[in-house]
Amino acid sequence: MIARIYRPSKGATSSGQGRTKTWILEYERSIAREIEPLMGWTSSSETSSQVKIPFDTKEDAIAFIEKLGIAYRVEEPKPDAVRRGLSYSDNFKNSRTGMWTH
Repeated sequence: MIARIYRPSKGATSSGQGRTKTWILEYERSIAREIEPLMGWTSSSETSSQVKIPFDTKEDAIAFIEKLGIAYRVEEPKPDAVRRGLSYSDNFKNSRTGMWTH
C-alpha cells in the first residue's frame, strides 16, 4: 500500500482559493475495480482508497505516515500562473499600441 500526499488544486470554474490550503493524504489503489454484472456498478473490496485525511502542513502528513511505516510519495503543487491585472480603462489609453475595435 502506497500513500499519496498532495495539495488539491482549485477547480477550473472556481476563482477562489478555498479547499486548496490543506494537504491531503490518501491511499492509492492496489486492486482494480470490478464491474458488478447485474447492475453494472463498479465496486472494490478495498476500503482504504476511500480514506482522505486532511493536514495543515505537508510536514504533519509526512510525520503521520512515517509513524505508521507506510511508503508514500509527495506531489508538490504547481506554481500559480502570474496574471497581469487589466482594467477597462486600459482599452482607452493613449499609449495603447493596437487599435481598439468593438
